Amino acid sequence: MTNSAPSRLGELANLFFKLGVIGFGGPVAHIAMIEDEVVKRRQWLTREHFLDLLGATNLIPGPNSTEMAIHIGYIYAGWLGLIVSGVCFILPAVLITGGFAWVYVAYGTLPQIAPLLYGIKPAVLAIIINALWGLAKKAVKTRQLLAIAFAVALLTLLLKLNEVIALLVGGLLGMVWLHSGDKHDKPGDKANFLIASLSTGATLKASAVLATSIATASTVTNVSLWQLGWFFLKVGSVLFGGGYLLVAFLQGGLVQEYGWLTQQQLLDAIAIGQFTPGPVLSTATFIGYVIAGIPGAIVATIGIFLPSFVFVAALNPLIPRLRASSWTRAFLDAVNVSAVALMVVTTLQLGAATLTLPQAPFVDFLGLAIAIVSAILAIRFRINAAWLVFGSAFIGWGASLLGYTR
Repeated sequence: MTNSAPSRLGELANLFFKLGVIGFGGPVAHIAMIEDEVVKRRQWLTREHFLDLLGATNLIPGPNSTEMAIHIGYIYAGWLGLIVSGVCFILPAVLITGGFAWVYVAYGTLPQIAPLLYGIKPAVLAIIINALWGLAKKAVKTRQLLAIAFAVALLTLLLKLNEVIALLVGGLLGMVWLHSGDKHDKPGDKANFLIASLSTGATLKASAVLATSIATASTVTNVSLWQLGWFFLKVGSVLFGGGYLLVAFLQGGLVQEYGWLTQQQLLDAIAIGQFTPGPVLSTATFIGYVIAGIPGAIVATIGIFLPSFVFVAALNPLIPRLRASSWTRAFLDAVNVSAVALMVVTTLQLGAATLTLPQAPFVDFLGLAIAIVSAILAIRFRINAAWLVFGSAFIGWGASLLGYTR
């Protein structure tokens, strides 16, 4: 591995631009692809360090996979790496979404790529399972951590807990249960614990204040770039919970309160965000273009993604200090295994949606076959995710030509 800074920036740019192009399937799939590239193939990080970063991203607002890319860029190449990796991961989704927005505004319709997605989704499921197996083996270090993982998964399934609440519950349970009460804690332990508490508390408090400002903002009639950018900056600063919470913010703000979009336009924007690769927050690019053209797309995109860069830059230097304390180390271990548990729950839900049919025979056998073959190729032969995505897209396209519909 070279120590040249330009070479490292080039490696980051190539890797994360590629992942941005093939990143179908949402944040869980993106994280699986990133883990495969930076832990297994390039060995830039240990799996334990990767899990620490993943746990940290789950406790701050913003898209997890984008923040993982930013974290890795900062670790591998400093401040420039932070910018390059984040921008390159986001850029393909922004460009593709912007192109769809132009088609939508010009022709009033969306392109049909459902056949490609039909083939891609089962392959993405296999990629996620491959990553989960490796992450789980590293995260589940003890029986207590396994019990915490089961508890978090059950609470999430039965009580529909918010992801952040579930992670905090798991982390606090681990901190109390796993900490041995060792009297030989380092003098900095209490300080490190205080740093963790204050940083998490400050983030949640700031999020609550900004969420209130979104809810109480006055209705406007003329959309300016400043208003558009400020709206998306606030959304990006409070967005816990991923794409589902994003829909709630956009519905309440853009349609009901401001009236900048119609209900149909919002639904079309969400559809674009779902079937383009990369972060679903690129929906903001589509909306910005519909409202105010290219300048609107640029402002909305910067507004919604900028907070992620700020949060990661503030949090990354604290992670080694948190790992050094026995209290916060137990908290991080429990948060890491809780994050894996949440990924398992999400994967089960994705599997049910991807591989089942509403009518007999109730199982999509072609989709199941794609998933199984992709899993074998990924796990046994370590075929790169890019080839699995493109090959499966080709199968989906071929199936549609033969008249196969889901």
